[in-house]
Amino acid sequence: MTQPAAAPVVSREDHKQRYEILVDGQLAGFTEYRDRGEQRVFYHTEIDDAFAGQGLASLLVQQALTDVRDSGRRAVPICPYVAKFLKKHTEFSDITDPVTPEALQWLRTTLH
Repeated sequence: MTQPAAAPVVSREDHKQRYEILVDGQLAGFTEYRDRGEQRVFYHTEIDDAFAGQGLASLLVQQALTDVRDSGRRAVPICPYVAKFLKKHTEFSDITDPVTPEALQWLRTTLH
């Protein structure tokens, strides 16, 4: 008998400024952020092609946003995937701030 696959695990990796999702101990994807005051600005989400189509991006972003809520922060969805997720999952609208020109400019300067 084969062992069932372990449930995906999401962890916040502060030193990398991202949340990672692992499947059977292997990195399957991540969503990157930068903190701006009380805001956690999400700017990039990526799932490895080998893990595509398994709903991992949705699980990753859901758990990342739950962590944002639990830590008393607010989310800014510059990442197109995170923005799309938030349109469908209005249960996070209470912790979501709009993307502003100031936030975009701040992110550009922070990443360079």
